[in-house]
Amino acid sequence: MPATLTILPDPPAPPCPIGLIAGGGRLPIMIAKGLIAAGHPVHALGLRNQYDSVLPSLCTSFRRVGVLQVGTWGGLLRKMDVRHAVMVGRVDKAKFMYGFPWSMIHNVPDWRTCLTWFRHLRHDRRSHAVLVAIADELSRSGVHLIDSTAPISESLAEAGVMTRRQPTSQQRADIAFAWPLLSQTLRLDIGQAIAVRDRDVIAVEAVEGTDRMMERVGVICRATGWTLCKGARAGHDRRSDVPTIGPQTIENLYKHGGRCLALAAGDVIMIDKAELLDLADSLGVAVIGVPAAQA
Repeated sequence: MPATLTILPDPPAPPCPIGLIAGGGRLPIMIAKGLIAAGHPVHALGLRNQYDSVLPSLCTSFRRVGVLQVGTWGGLLRKMDVRHAVMVGRVDKAKFMYGFPWSMIHNVPDWRTCLTWFRHLRHDRRSHAVLVAIADELSRSGVHLIDSTAPISESLAEAGVMTRRQPTSQQRADIAFAWPLLSQTLRLDIGQAIAVRDRDVIAVEAVEGTDRMMERVGVICRATGWTLCKGARAGHDRRSDVPTIGPQTIENLYKHGGRCLALAAGDVIMIDKAELLDLADSLGVAVIGVPAAQA
């Protein structure tokens, strides 16, 4: 059955307080700055051993919380009169275990997290299922997750060529060939990316992620010039499940022989977008957004 797009509540008008449940990486910083620029007070919950050290100084209030304490998240946000929140950022399992066994004291699941796992996640632990379960649990506390891209809409991939470097005719042909195939892998929730050269599929992303897939492509395909196509799963849930690339993606693509990156327009977040595009131009990598009508 095709996935359906989750209908999300509209972001509230400023100066409504917004919660930020923050994992690792640059994305929570970008979200915090976007919310503040729009006039929202930001009350952040930083996942222990995950969040960027810069984040607390940006926010109206900040609390560290355990990764497995969803019930606690909702209670803390409601005490601060927060009814809407954004949840973004990576959870690094190695950092999660940092300081073991003492770290486990701070990450013991609360009873509502245990109940959520028992009810919803025993038989389906895919990222999308976890997100829905967390969102449902937070809503029971009166906190509703909103579109995580709303504060940073200018950082989404745009339709058309975004670099000064133009794709070659061969790269455009590879994108036209690969995009319908990518649409099928996204619909089946297999992965978010596919690598292609001369209209041959080199690799399809699975659980390893885009960076590890590109390493695999570099081993399989010794010739440079292949194209990476990346999009969002069918019916993707913008409360958190939004594919993201950054300057490191461009560096890894170039390192392993890729020379063109095609992104689903409006569906992929570009971390440090201006820097990313300048880097791509300096390395001779074309970056193009594929419009929804073509996807």
